[in-house]
Amino acid sequence: MNYAASAHPDITAKLPGWRATALFITLLAGLAGLLGRGVYLQGIHNDFLQEKGNERYSRVIEVSAHRGMISDRNGEPLAVSTPVESVWASPPDVEADRRQVKKLAQILGMDIEEVKNRLFDTSRDFVYLKRLLPPDQVEKVVSLNLPGVSLQREYRRYYPSGEEAAQTLGFTGQDDIGQEGMELALQEQLAGKPGSQRVIKDNHGYIVEDAGSLHASKPGSDIVLSLDSNLQHIAYRELESAVKQHRAKAGAVVVLDARSGEVLALANYPGYNPNNRNNTSSKAMRNRAITDLFEPGSTLKPFTVATAIETGKVNRNTIINTEHGVFTLGNSKIHDAHPESMLTVAQVIQKSSNVGAAKIALSLKSETMWQGLADSGFGAQTGSNFPGEAPGKLRDPKTWRPIEQATMAYGHGISVNLLQLARAYTIFANDGELKPISLLKLDAPAKGKKVFSDRTTRALRGMLEMVVLPGGTAPLAQVAGYRVAGKTGTAHKLEDGRYVNRYVASFVGFAPVSNPRLVVAVMIDEPSGAEYYGGEVAAPVFSKVTDAALHALSVPNDAPLDNVIAPPADIVKEEV
Repeated sequence: MNYAASAHPDITAKLPGWRATALFITLLAGLAGLLGRGVYLQGIHNDFLQEKGNERYSRVIEVSAHRGMISDRNGEPLAVSTPVESVWASPPDVEADRRQVKKLAQILGMDIEEVKNRLFDTSRDFVYLKRLLPPDQVEKVVSLNLPGVSLQREYRRYYPSGEEAAQTLGFTGQDDIGQEGMELALQEQLAGKPGSQRVIKDNHGYIVEDAGSLHASKPGSDIVLSLDSNLQHIAYRELESAVKQHRAKAGAVVVLDARSGEVLALANYPGYNPNNRNNTSSKAMRNRAITDLFEPGSTLKPFTVATAIETGKVNRNTIINTEHGVFTLGNSKIHDAHPESMLTVAQVIQKSSNVGAAKIALSLKSETMWQGLADSGFGAQTGSNFPGEAPGKLRDPKTWRPIEQATMAYGHGISVNLLQLARAYTIFANDGELKPISLLKLDAPAKGKKVFSDRTTRALRGMLEMVVLPGGTAPLAQVAGYRVAGKTGTAHKLEDGRYVNRYVASFVGFAPVSNPRLVVAVMIDEPSGAEYYGGEVAAPVFSKVTDAALHALSVPNDAPLDNVIAPPADIVKEEV
């Protein structure tokens, strides 16, 4: 059979030559278009490709700044930042099954649904899972080897002294920003400035290379406080013991350098642990010595007497008729706990006579008495720059009624904080000069403000020394080997505009009398035992703190070691 003869005629037909030419030109044009597109993207529009590439493989992360250290005046660390790791994720890069997510949630101590919501929220490129992890948790997270989950170095604040100085130092939050106390007050100096760093990830989302620092972080400045850790420990220890012994609500102690006004110790009890603030109440975080106000009671009498001596109304030997302990003024009566018919001005201070103080106050014009109190720092902040410091209350003298002026002489109708009260007593320790307060270590003592003359303050210093001797209200404030001076205070608490049968017991004093080195103020809030007078509750704390502090500072004795005279069984108490 002839197959060639039987073939279809279209098979043997020749194709037109233009079709091959058209196909070749089409292919050539396509190649030229691709080449042009490549040139355009690689050369002219290169930024576009770089941006897309960076989105897949590069990321800029923040580099935390190292927060400055806070130390005491002797270089002992009070607040330091330790490096820790935080876990973060890049949701678009996360590869994890339910079992891995569940295990991650268990390690982090988080709800599994919360972890899932964060891991798979692809609308975000960066999300923290948990911050400031302890090392054991970090190791477990790393062992999971989850794509898209990484660690970031941050810093956690640590306070070596724990609760002893917690209310003064304050604390920082998760972002290492000061929240309370000196951490808040000095935030700008301590914080530093964070930097940024570019990193490269592989196709599984792991960081494989540090591509360099864009902006270096700048560490914060180190700060030296005026506090002495040793004295802070002593003050806190004795305060805690007294609050527990007298079943009190709270208490505070302030220790000042009498020459410079630097705060050497500032203790509050109850305290809290700033390294673990779980279940800590806001009340425990309050620095009562600075933010809480109270009526100072008889600790204010020396300022009334000093103003009267300065203006020539009385001297230390002036006789005051104390009316056998009851003084009627209008429809009101002022009482003394120990009735006397006549007392010298010095004895008014020694025995804490309300009647005597009221009569001395009424011999002054209200503006003169107000000026003496205002010049002593009452009604104004101390200059400590501590956040939330309360200025106290000293009313305009034009509004005073006679009974109000009389009761203000012994600390009723005026409110103060303990730091303010301690500062005022620097007047008697420095020949009439009121020292500014500093919570930072000073290179040299700051110059104070002259309030009373040398003659007046020497007279008051002698009267205040009589207070701690038998016959005074505070023989329990005596310190073996040192002459001390000070004044007790016991005041009813004011609640909802009415005085209630709860008390604030206080004592403020200085030592050694021959060359004052320390001013120590003690306040015990609501002692609930049988003893609630300042001479019984606060004076012993002063004695123990002052004794230990003077020895710690190697202050020379100015009295024999057997100078302490046993107080009588019935200590003189002030009327409250």
